[in-house]
Amino acid sequence: MRRDIALPAPPATQRHDWQTVRTLLPYLLQWRGRILLALACLLAAKLANVAVPLIFKDIIDGFAPDGGAQAMLLVPLGLIAAYGVLRFSVSLFTELRELLFTRITQQAVRSIALQVFEHLHQLSLRFHLERQTGGLTRDIERGTRAIGSLISYTIYSILPTLVEVALVLGILASRYESSFVIIASSTLVVYVAYTITLSNWRVQIRREVNELDSAANIRAIDSLLNYETVKYFNNESWEKERYDQQMQKWAAAQIKSQFSLSYLNLGQAAIIAVGVALMMWRAAVGVANGSMTIGDIVLVNAFLIQLYIPLNFLGVLYREIRQSLTDIERLFGLLNENREIRDSADARTIAPDTQGACAVRFENVSFAYEPRRAILQDVSFDIPAGRTLAVVGHSGAGKSTLARLLFRFYDVSGGAIRINGQDIRQLTQASLRSAIGIVPQDTVLFNDTLAYNIQYGRPTATFDEVKAAARAAHLAEFIERLPDGYATRVGERGLKLSGGEKQRVAIARTLLKNPPILIFDEATSALDSQTEKSIQAELESVARGRTTLIIAHRLSTVMNADEILVMDQGRIVEHGNHRALLERAGAYAKMWWLQQQEDAI
Repeated sequence: MRRDIALPAPPATQRHDWQTVRTLLPYLLQWRGRILLALACLLAAKLANVAVPLIFKDIIDGFAPDGGAQAMLLVPLGLIAAYGVLRFSVSLFTELRELLFTRITQQAVRSIALQVFEHLHQLSLRFHLERQTGGLTRDIERGTRAIGSLISYTIYSILPTLVEVALVLGILASRYESSFVIIASSTLVVYVAYTITLSNWRVQIRREVNELDSAANIRAIDSLLNYETVKYFNNESWEKERYDQQMQKWAAAQIKSQFSLSYLNLGQAAIIAVGVALMMWRAAVGVANGSMTIGDIVLVNAFLIQLYIPLNFLGVLYREIRQSLTDIERLFGLLNENREIRDSADARTIAPDTQGACAVRFENVSFAYEPRRAILQDVSFDIPAGRTLAVVGHSGAGKSTLARLLFRFYDVSGGAIRINGQDIRQLTQASLRSAIGIVPQDTVLFNDTLAYNIQYGRPTATFDEVKAAARAAHLAEFIERLPDGYATRVGERGLKLSGGEKQRVAIARTLLKNPPILIFDEATSALDSQTEKSIQAELESVARGRTTLIIAHRLSTVMNADEILVMDQGRIVEHGNHRALLERAGAYAKMWWLQQQEDAI
């Protein structure tokens, strides 16, 4: 069975090319047998390819006038047959090599792409709130494509070319005077040095192109994601101008890149032209003085073609490899992003009480997204197993932060959060989050069907269970009126649905998850009054016997909670049930009176 390999994260500084290669090697070495067979096919193909000019030389010399007519006929016929077999052998072994190596390449790309994808999901909410979607997706797309390209260029092209160069130089050294090897070797050295020097210079240009390409993509994606906002403010021309400014910079960088590529190509062509001319001059001199035959000059010419055509591609391949390494650099950079939230080495799963319920306790919790701005300050409260606690307060009081901390999207700055006495930092994130269900204030859906979005609460649920959850969320009647029913696609981020419809989908998938702890974060804020009342009654029924945290702005939705906390500027300023808080005539009573006045208008 193939075992997974841990992909080491790159250093924060610019990644070294050899380090990238060393990172890829473990993925290739899992398939040692296939690699050895592929290399054997590679060597066989190159031996056959080098033998073709030798056979061709003998065919030409076989037509020499000093032999008899029968010899002139029979010898070339045998050689021509061998020539055909060798030509076919080159193609046969080349295809076998690629067939053997295809699985290695695709598995390596798949493994690395999967590991990057998994790592991104393990990063903290802080990273995903700060990221720019367009640039991130482009980096992943280019990086995964570049991994396949790097493996392909290296194994399919660079290595075969080097093998062929070694074989050709060996034959030239054994059959002809040293000047041929000197000219060929000198040309190779100058060509490679020139290619590497200019290609390294072009790396920075290519990096600039990539940066500008990502920036343009970020701007385009951001504008399209906010399509409605652009329309609201009639800013299509403004968005077009901003995008065009970025594209102008990208176009200028691409032109600069093309100029540098032209310099590189012209220099390579000049070096090869000089080398070919010198080799043919030495071959012509050899024929003239009788030390070489016509077949020899054909052989040298054929070797030159076999040597310099791959060498020309070697320059292209080196540039492509450098480009691929530049693209992979950003992909591996994602693996260097710090996983702010990690399971501890001795992390345990949640241990529910004997009734299968969970008690939640916040002990002197303090938290700040940024050190200079405190969000929660010394917050303490208990939610006994099976009871309901509501948190109310003005916007910015820190209510929704409580839910994020309970899910452990962030770790507390001070204090602790416990479930059944266990610090959630000592629990596995998987078991913690499987025990909590949430109906968020801002519901974002996948661009898939209604059935898929509801079933996302528990992917193993049956279709009948999905429909039951939709009925419980008062969503079934709406779905059944749709032409495609549960197969209706909701659009990007669920934009084909109204706010109330999206929130009912969120309620349905949370009901389907059926967790022991529930969080309702403004769960009915987008619903009309009639639907809100029916949903509220259903939520209260579902919450019965479960540990429930309700975060609300509308106080009418929390009247029946066992306890209500009133928060202001990250602190708890009042607590008690609905009646007790009204009798106290404090902050809660004032909020209640204001909302009653608003409802009466």
